[in-house]
Amino acid sequence: MDTSSQQRIVGYFIEEAKEHLQTLEQGILQLETSVQDPETVNAMFRAAHSVKGGAAMLGYSSIQKTAHRLEDSFKILKENSVNVDQKLESLLLTVYDHLQDLIERLENSAEFNDEDAIGILQQAESNFAVLQQYLQELLSGGTSGSTQPSVNISERVKEILKQMLQLFKQSDTPENRQKLQQYCTSLGEIAPEQQNWQQFINTARTAISNKKYPYNKIAQIVIREIKQAGDNLHLGKTNEITPSKNLKQLAATAPTATATPATTQISIPKEPQGAAIAILKSFNKQELTQIIKLISSQM
Repeated sequence: MDTSSQQRIVGYFIEEAKEHLQTLEQGILQLETSVQDPETVNAMFRAAHSVKGGAAMLGYSSIQKTAHRLEDSFKILKENSVNVDQKLESLLLTVYDHLQDLIERLENSAEFNDEDAIGILQQAESNFAVLQQYLQELLSGGTSGSTQPSVNISERVKEILKQMLQLFKQSDTPENRQKLQQYCTSLGEIAPEQQNWQQFINTARTAISNKKYPYNKIAQIVIREIKQAGDNLHLGKTNEITPSKNLKQLAATAPTATATPATTQISIPKEPQGAAIAILKSFNKQELTQIIKLISSQM
């Protein structure tokens, strides 16, 4: 087979693999709901299986092995009733990231080979071992043994993410981007006094406004990072709530003209009654509640 034909076939594989990756990511981010729907679990299983088969045909054993291990995990979810928790979601998302990393490396380098992926494969095998062990614990009725905090934060983040995912599936319009930014405002209200969370959400909000990048590219980065940051917030790991290099790049290159309403400045009189009137005219009920909480925390 000549070089141009080989490159064309690899290109087809990458495009199909990226579609399968999207199926996997959306299923994992909504895992609690996904496992209750046999059709969704089957779709995730088939996605991993398809990537495995394509990689095997092209001789990319690192991608084949990683997809195969994911396929095995979904087979367990397909054939057994498993009580999904946050730890299982995080473990699956971690190993999914390895597969996505390998596909992206193949896409960005015409000289990609398995030797380049040794480090990723070793880390993936380590994480898969942890995942398999935890799946066996869940199947036997065990738990992680740790005391989990209130699920309120985690559930609120996941609920908003579901709404954002639905919007990202729609057309890329200014109205939809504005709605996504409004959802970011709602996410900020979950922990209004947590500085790292507020900075992270502001970065995500700005990134969403960046029309220089395709809608689906922004979705892949923003949804996954909000999920991870939400998990850290839920677990009290606030020091680990920080935007990645990719998310910062999206925000840094966003045109300033697309700044969201959250950055709009207003004039407030020094006289208390006038100030109150100006604030009431400028903010909605939810924003006023957040302002009151922030002021109370400083007094």
